[in-house]
Amino acid sequence: MLELRVCIDVEDLERALAFYTAALGLKPGRSKGNDWAELLGATSPIDLLANPAGSTPAPGTSAVRDYRRHWTPIHLDFTVTDLEAAVQRAQAAGATLERGIQERPWGRMAHLADPFGHGLCLLEFHGQGYDALADS
Repeated sequence: MLELRVCIDVEDLERALAFYTAALGLKPGRSKGNDWAELLGATSPIDLLANPAGSTPAPGTSAVRDYRRHWTPIHLDFTVTDLEAAVQRAQAAGATLERGIQERPWGRMAHLADPFGHGLCLLEFHGQGYDALADS
């Protein structure tokens, strides 16, 4: 079976560990100094990778890491059972609420950014959840 691991580049590993454990209740797993830390408690392990702002993500690219708020076509959704409490925890841990709680046919959601500019959503499913959207 294919295993998914989520990798998140961060500028400050200690700050990232503090944010993701306080905001989402994830637990530290393995680590290697100030370079890498694994977070457990989600359906996939999350690897925090310490990389300085301004460094290049791949040889030969002109792109550089920038930890101001940015957009990418891939983001993380975390499902929670109490959206208001989860939003409050995330904000207390350093997240920015970018779009407040919205009602959807499948439940509710809120858009946030972590302290490193990565977008994330908190989802609270109701009833059938995403199955309410499916054609069959």
